[in-house]
Amino acid sequence: MNRQRLNRFMLLASVACCGPFFSSPVQANGDEKLRIICFGAHPDDAEYKAGGVAAKWAAMGHHVKFVSVTNGDIGHWQIAGGPLAQRRTAEVKQAAKVLGIESEVLDIHDGELLPTLENRRTITRLIRTWKADVVMSHRPNDYHLDHRYTGVLVQDAAFMVTVPFFCPDTPPLTSNPAFFYYSDGFQKPNPFTADVIVAIDDVMDKKIEAVHSLPSQAYEGGASGSEAFVTAIPGDAAGRKAWALEHHGSRYAAVADRFRDALVKWYGPARQGGQVCRGLRDLRIRSQAERRRVKKAVSVLRALVGRSADDLVALALLGRLLHPRFRMGHSTPATTRRTTARSHCMASPRRPARSLRIVTTARQHRRPLRPPLAPYRTA
Repeated sequence: MNRQRLNRFMLLASVACCGPFFSSPVQANGDEKLRIICFGAHPDDAEYKAGGVAAKWAAMGHHVKFVSVTNGDIGHWQIAGGPLAQRRTAEVKQAAKVLGIESEVLDIHDGELLPTLENRRTITRLIRTWKADVVMSHRPNDYHLDHRYTGVLVQDAAFMVTVPFFCPDTPPLTSNPAFFYYSDGFQKPNPFTADVIVAIDDVMDKKIEAVHSLPSQAYEGGASGSEAFVTAIPGDAAGRKAWALEHHGSRYAAVADRFRDALVKWYGPARQGGQVCRGLRDLRIRSQAERRRVKKAVSVLRALVGRSADDLVALALLGRLLHPRFRMGHSTPATTRRTTARSHCMASPRRPARSLRIVTTARQHRRPLRPPLAPYRTA
C-alpha cells in the first residue's frame, strides 16, 4: 500500500467513524472540516494519548483542540502551586503549536477534580462552543481519580450537549458527536477493546517533538520523578529527543503489539509493522540471546517457506517469533478477533452505540528488536 493510498484510507476511516452517528456529515461549521476536542485530566495526558492522531487530523485541515481539565499544579516532585501550573500551561501551548492544534487548561486543582454539576456544565459548554463532531477522553474506570472523573464528566455531558435547556447560555449542538475513549491497560471492571486503530508512524517525529515540549513530565518525571531520574536523562536537546523516541516509542509500539491482528486487517501484512524488511545487520539487537532468537526464527522460516533473508526477518517480526513464549500455531485471541470484526462494521447506520474506543499506535519498527513490553498506562 503506497503512502498516498494509506493517507486516503486514514481520512476515510476518520469520517466513517463519525458519519453514522450524525444527521449531517459534520456540525454546521462552514468549512465542512471535522472539529475534534480531546480531554485530558492533566496538561500532558491528551498530548501523550492523542498527539499522533491529532497531528494527522490537523495535517488534513481538521480542527483539533486539547483541553486539560486540571492545571497540574501538584504534578511535580520538586515544585508545586501557581508556578508549576503556569509552567505546564506554557508547555502544552508549545506542544499545541508543534501539532498544529489549539489548547486550553482549566483552572481546577490537580488531584481535586470531582464530577460535580458545575464541572459537568463546564465540559458541556466546551463541547458546544467547539461545535465538536468528535470527543475523546479517558475511560471512567481509570486508576487515577482525575482521569476517572474526566471520563465521567465527558460521559455525563455526552447527552446533555444537545439538550436546549441545560446550560441555556450556550447554544446546543444540532447533532450528537461521536465519543471515543483513549486506550489503556485496565482489566476491571471491563478491559479496553479497540473499535478504531490509527497508525501514527508518519507523524511519530512530530509527536516526539510535542513530547519534547513537556520537560516537566517527560524529562523530570512529574510527580513520580526524582533527582536520580533527571540526572539519568541526557541534558542536550538532541539527546533528550533520542531518549524520548526510545522511551515513549517503545510504549506506543507495545500498544501496537496488543492490536497487531487488527493492524494487519486494516493496513495489510506489508504495512502493519512499518518498514521492517531489512537485513540482520540493520537491526539493533541488544543481546546475544536476542541474536540467537533471530537466527533461530530465520532458520525455521527458511525451512518452511524458503524466502530471502530480508523477507524472513520481516516475517519473524510480524509473527512475533522472537518472543520467548511464542509457539507455532498460536491463534488470535477471541477478543482481538471480535475487535477486528467490529471495526469493519462500525459504519453501519443500524449500529446504535455512540461511544467508541480509539487507539493510536506506533508500529514495530519504531523500537529496537526485542520482546514486547507491558501495555503502557498513562500517569
